[in-house]
Amino acid sequence: MKTHYQFAPLNIGRWLTWGLFALLLVMAPMLFGSGLAMTVLSQMGIAIIACLSYNMLLGQGGMLSFGHAVYTGLGSFLAIHALNSVTDGSLPLPVSLVPLVGGLAGAGFAVLFGYVTTRKSGTTFAMITLGLGELVFALSLMIPEFFGGEGGVSGNRVTGPARLGITFGPQVQVYYLIAAYTFVAVGAMFAFTRTPLGRMLNAVRDNPERVEFVGYDTQKVRYIAFIIAGFFAGISGGLAALNFEIVTAEVVGAARSGAYLLFTFLGGATFFFGPIIGGILMVLAFVLLSEFTKAWLLYLGLIFLFMVMYAPGGIASLIMMNLRVAAFGKLRQLWVSYLALAITALILMVGAAAMIEMVYHLQLNTALGSELRFLGIPLDSKGLNSWFGAAFVTLTGLGLFEVTRRQFLREWGEIQEYIEKEIKRREAL
Repeated sequence: MKTHYQFAPLNIGRWLTWGLFALLLVMAPMLFGSGLAMTVLSQMGIAIIACLSYNMLLGQGGMLSFGHAVYTGLGSFLAIHALNSVTDGSLPLPVSLVPLVGGLAGAGFAVLFGYVTTRKSGTTFAMITLGLGELVFALSLMIPEFFGGEGGVSGNRVTGPARLGITFGPQVQVYYLIAAYTFVAVGAMFAFTRTPLGRMLNAVRDNPERVEFVGYDTQKVRYIAFIIAGFFAGISGGLAALNFEIVTAEVVGAARSGAYLLFTFLGGATFFFGPIIGGILMVLAFVLLSEFTKAWLLYLGLIFLFMVMYAPGGIASLIMMNLRVAAFGKLRQLWVSYLALAITALILMVGAAAMIEMVYHLQLNTALGSELRFLGIPLDSKGLNSWFGAAFVTLTGLGLFEVTRRQFLREWGEIQEYIEKEIKRREAL
């Protein structure tokens, strides 16, 4: 029997991780100081909160939602109206707290809509969220007094008295506000996963019948989690309203909800840090990839297809599997296979991308002639040689990739067998 209280040992790794995360948020503008970098970094913070809030439903609760943009979007609209009220003096609220208005709006609408949606689960839940998303989008075009019609609602974040010389005029000041909200929101959502409610939400995802058998109301657990996710989604929307100073009906559309689903899955919904990776990828795709090619949505779809086929756990699962291999000292045996996979995949992608670009050039840029340049290589979209060359590179890359992949799978299987035997040996000691 213990006669004194014993403190749990300090988790140095966790403190180091969060410290590095905070340091990265602080140092990012110093490393990337251009206007484009500030814009991209700000959007990354917003996307990270949105994807993590979505993952509270998908990854932690097993709730596939097709309407999560409703809560980020309505949070944006309430936040921009609150900002305009601050501007005209009818709302005595600091600009830095406007995102909280979006959070409360997201939670409020989650209370309203979640009562209906969380009464069902599985496919029925997904279809109800899809219907609600389409309903809200339709209302956004029917009620211009609130949603602003096709032009949306605009505002001015440089308003109210400047506190400590901060006016939120320069983008770097807005970035640091977004970074502060991102750090606190990510920390709060991580803390939620360690609470009894968070654990019970995982249980509802894995075995709802057993949860009901031990006396818990699965609908109530889903409902509370839905409200919390709506709150953080609304904060993301409020930050977006401050960052862009305009909110349009597009923010509640199905395309935005689909983006949250797509990139949360790509990042890895089964791990907490997966949606963080997904949020970063979402901004890179929307802001940077879309500037390089008109076919960026097609590339995005192909990436999603290959991830579903070869890595259904997302990027986070690939990282964790390789960390497990590294912990047993076997990662160095795979570097040759990884290099071969990367080279053959690059050959495959170059050939396929050349054909895609020629197709898009024929369909969209016929007035500019049949010639184009791809990665510095001149191509003729109507020439047989260009098509033959691109097809040859694609098929060669595909064949080499498949051979390399099979060899890698053999090596990977042998390493996994070794790890399992080593684990059993250590347990037997």
